[in-house]
Amino acid sequence: MISLTGKAVEAVDRFITSASKPVAGLRIQVEGGGCSGFKYTMRLEENSAANDQLVDCGGVTLLLDEASASMLDGVTVDFVENLEGSGFKFENPNATGTCGCGNSFTC
Repeated sequence: MISLTGKAVEAVDRFITSASKPVAGLRIQVEGGGCSGFKYTMRLEENSAANDQLVDCGGVTLLLDEASASMLDGVTVDFVENLEGSGFKFENPNATGTCGCGNSFTC
């Protein structure tokens, strides 16, 4: 299944702590789009959907919809900080290609 590195868990915890509303978990979703066909989306959710898979990653609850779950199997999410900025980085063993900017993928 999907996993978060320690740095990713810390970053998500910071976002949850600073949220103005209660948070049920972090939704990670794969949607059509980007230059390679698919892109990742992430957002804090107040409620989970009835068909969501709930995955505990170091105390962070991930909410995965049925369509995204298979494409996220084996994915590792990291949080990186460098001179160019900070953000989440996805390592997806299911991806057969990525775009030049690294924000979308082919599967």
